[in-house]
This record gives sequence, C-alpha cells and structure tokens, in this order.
Amino acid sequence: MIFKDLGIIEPILKALRAEGYTTPTPIQEKTIPILLRGKDLLGGAQTGTGKTAAFSVPILQHLYLDGQRNNGPRKIKALVVTPTRELAIQIADSFTAYGKFTGIKNTVIFGGVKQGAQTMVLQRGIDVLVATPGRLLDLIGQGFITLKDIKYFVLDEADRMLDMGFIHDIRKIIALLPVKRQSLFFSATLPHDIINLSRKILGNPERVIVKPEQTTAEKVEQAVYFVCKKAKPKLLIHLLKTETVNSVLVFSRTKHGANKIVKILEKAGINANAIHGNKSQGARQQALGDFKSGLTNVLVATDIAARGIDIEDMSHVINYDLPNIPETYVHRIGRTGRAGASGIALSFCDDEEKVYLRDIQKLIAQKISVVAEHPFLDFCIEEMAKVTENLQPPHQHTRPKNPFPVNKSNSFPKQRRSYSRHR
Repeated sequence: MIFKDLGIIEPILKALRAEGYTTPTPIQEKTIPILLRGKDLLGGAQTGTGKTAAFSVPILQHLYLDGQRNNGPRKIKALVVTPTRELAIQIADSFTAYGKFTGIKNTVIFGGVKQGAQTMVLQRGIDVLVATPGRLLDLIGQGFITLKDIKYFVLDEADRMLDMGFIHDIRKIIALLPVKRQSLFFSATLPHDIINLSRKILGNPERVIVKPEQTTAEKVEQAVYFVCKKAKPKLLIHLLKTETVNSVLVFSRTKHGANKIVKILEKAGINANAIHGNKSQGARQQALGDFKSGLTNVLVATDIAARGIDIEDMSHVINYDLPNIPETYVHRIGRTGRAGASGIALSFCDDEEKVYLRDIQKLIAQKISVVAEHPFLDFCIEEMAKVTENLQPPHQHTRPKNPFPVNKSNSFPKQRRSYSRHR
C-alpha cells in the first residue's frame, strides 16, 4: 500500500513525496482512513511508529477542504496538546512539512521562554496550534487564545501527561473545548487511568493499537555491560573512541549526572552537549540543533529526551544509568531503530542496578545479551577487592570473586563484531 491508496489529497501527497515518504507505517495505514471519516480515535502506539503523521495528515486534509468553503479570518481550528517543549516543536515542524502546499498555518507555544514572539503569531491568525498545557492555559487566561472554534483536538503522549502531573491542566482544557469536535487520544501505554481519561475525551472512538507496550523496536540490537560505577566513564569513552558511532544519545538518571558526563567526555577530547530540564529553552534547542545537524554526535540527556526526540539515522542509544521504571527503557531505546531502521542500544549495569535490569527484562519478555568481557572488568574486580579488604580484619587478604558473573550461554562472543551499520 502507498499513501495515495489512503485517499489523501494531492497537495499533501506532494509534500509527503518531498519528505521521501511513499509507504505508510502500520499505524498510519490503520489510522488515516478512520480519521478522514471524522471518527474519534484511541491510539496505542510507541514513539517512532509514525503516529505524528498519522494524526497530522488527516487534520491537514480536513482543514484544507474546510478552507475552500470558508474565506474568513483564520481561527484556531485544530489543537494538539503534548507534554514537552521538544515534542511540541517537532509536531509543529511536521505540520509545516506535510502542509507546505496547503497554505495552512500553524504555530507552537510552550513555557520557559518569553511569550511575546508566540502571541504575535497568534494575533496574526493560525489554523493549527501545538501547545504544552501550562503555557496554553496561561495564554487562554490572558485572552490571547480561545478554543471555541476548535474542530480537531489531539492529546498526544497521554501517559506521559499523567506521569508529569498534567492531569488537572488537561481537565481544564477539555472543559473549554466545544462539545462537537473530532478528538484523538494517543498513548504509548494504556493502563486503567489512561482508559478512564480517554472516556471523558472521546465519544464512540475507533481503537487502534500498534505494538503492545512490552515490545521494543524490532531492529534494535540490545546488549548490557556489567560494570562497576567507577568504571562507567572509562567504558563510555572506550566505546565512543573504538566503535563506529554515527550519533549517540546517552541517558543519565539525573541532571547533575548529565552535566558531569559531558565534562568527562570533553576532557577526553569528545565533543558532547547535555539536554535536561535545568537548561534554558535556548540552550536545549541549540544542543538539539547541533546534534541534528551533525556538529556534535554525542548528546547526553535525562528522560526529558526519552520520548519525542526524532533524529534520523541515530545509530546508538547508551543507558549510562539504567532507569528504575522499566517502561522508560522501552522509550529510551526507541530513539534509535526508528521507522524501520536498525539501531543499537547498550546499557551499563552496576551492582545496584541489577534489580532494574531484571524488571526491564520481565517487561520486554526477553533476556538482553550480555557482553561477556570488556577492558574494565579487572578494574571493577580490583575496586571490589579494595572495598572487601577495608571490611576485613587485618591479615585477611582474599581476592573477591568477579562481582559480575556472566551466563556464557547468554553472552556475545568474546571477539564481537563492530557496531558499524551496513546500509
């Protein structure tokens, strides 16, 4: 099947061709016909499955056809609410790309920056608004935005909204929407809280589920290194200098940790940037822009980047710290292997993180391959020996066993192939 078979109009097809898209992903193939018929939708899909195009293309088509009958001043007819600034910006970019031949105008609003530039665009008139909840409610309160003309409403990354505490903001937004509208509700996971919220937003929706939450990207090669905490910086530098890495997203559990990793890498002569919640919006966009353009090929991030950052041909994701929430692992490694491409996800696991690894493997229902040997295994054993020696009475010096025993049947071979990507 190709996009033309879905009933998409020529101006949008032309834009899709310009972006290099010819064949729809499974969620696009299932979702676009439903939305073109005007039905509400409950969608379950992981990031990287193409859901932004799945909802933006039908909305653009509806607005284009509606615009041929209405020649009055522009009013906000479509609203997309999403949890983070980065994701909001990317969704707005997608509307711009897919709607470039339709004349439909969109803008994006988010907090953390001055509102002047955003309100100027709003006052000139737009068709599509992409927003984070806080700034949206703020500008509604100031009278810059009204939702009374909304015909198409999208709540994206709903489970993340709940995790980030936006549930009360979402309820306020929903209360301001017209009753008669088409509503789209997307979530990577569908627990009971999400289902209950969807019932308050949707009428009689069609339901499309693509890839259950337990699965990970099919073409992502996963591996784990057992390594002590002190050796993690050494192992990261070693991998970045010896493996073929086109671009890599390194995940840290904390903001301070992300900054520290960047300093360690720069000291080793590796150019890297950090992106996390303590960075200004300008600094975050600069870091992301440099990464996308290839000026830097190492981006260190907290879980603010676990969803929504879409970088073409990202070769690696490295979990410097394993997440304590198993679902976060799925979202992290989903940054690579997107849209059917291959990718590599490597994780560092120290002794305290083994419980996190067990939870992750239980969620994804598979064992992650273990790299049996690496250059810093002896260093970790020596570090453990120092700790053991300090705890023992005098004159009892015993070398501890390897703190990271490996099941050889579940290991990569000693001489592993390179991580270079063959395309």
